[in-house]
Amino acid sequence: MKLQTIILNYRTPEMTLEAVEAARRALAAVDGGYRLDVVDNDSGDGSYARLAEACADFDDVEVHQTGFNGGFGFGNNYAALRALASDDPPELIYLLNSDAFPDPDAIARLVALMDERPDAGIAGSQLVGPEGDRQVSAFRFPSLASELVGSVRLGLLERALPEREVPIHPPPSRTTTADWLAGASMMIRAETFEDVGGFDEGYFLYFEETDLCRRAALRGWTTWYVVDSRCVHLVHGSTGLRDLSRPMPRYWFDSRRHYFRKNHGRAYAWAANVVHAAGLATYRVREKLQGKAPQDPARFLRDFCTYNFVLNQP
Repeated sequence: MKLQTIILNYRTPEMTLEAVEAARRALAAVDGGYRLDVVDNDSGDGSYARLAEACADFDDVEVHQTGFNGGFGFGNNYAALRALASDDPPELIYLLNSDAFPDPDAIARLVALMDERPDAGIAGSQLVGPEGDRQVSAFRFPSLASELVGSVRLGLLERALPEREVPIHPPPSRTTTADWLAGASMMIRAETFEDVGGFDEGYFLYFEETDLCRRAALRGWTTWYVVDSRCVHLVHGSTGLRDLSRPMPRYWFDSRRHYFRKNHGRAYAWAANVVHAAGLATYRVREKLQGKAPQDPARFLRDFCTYNFVLNQP
């Protein structure tokens, strides 16, 4: 089988069904056979029954229930590992968010990139908003320098150290390599997935794509941002994090800590925390003095410091 598509659902069944519809249209352009797995991550709200009923007549769709909400990596591993262990394992694995809707040719263009470049382990779409605005979805790996630039948010510093920012902006205008990509519309070579051992399930949500791409890069695989593979993405449509009046959830702090400790060690992680907190404090002063609208979730600076320096939890 050429391709397995996985759509992970958590309490967004109607939006997930829209993603299924968009995916099936796009998959029609892919040669070599495919399967589409819809995975409900133990929503507990009737999602599984709704999805199973709606997809019952689709021969190319199978709906799964994990029985446990282990996060993004866990849910995708659940379907991918079963497919890879089957009698007809896929060559490629395509991950699609429940809040993402690929253009009719978007998946086929990712497949074409993977076929043309044997060293490509991961490829991702250009993500756009509902109005066609281009979203930042290609990134550099986090570092001490990026923690400073990203938290201070000073134009002079960003211009002086453009290669130290995590987001690549403006988004690339041509197909190119990147350190890591947003996982809303991401294709992974099955060989790469097995080579790195799939997603690290120590991440509940956030940083798991960063970690996956980093492990792939260390194994010699390249990651590609494919500009002509276009996918409409409702940012945070499946998580609800668009509301800045809500504090950042615990799992974001957990994931960030896990990423830095795992990949750089405890001393580096501590230094990254100090740099980030100092940058946040500096920006918060400028925000107040200049009357800027808040750009961070409620209590973010306090929660960041409390989690990392006091009680290890927000």
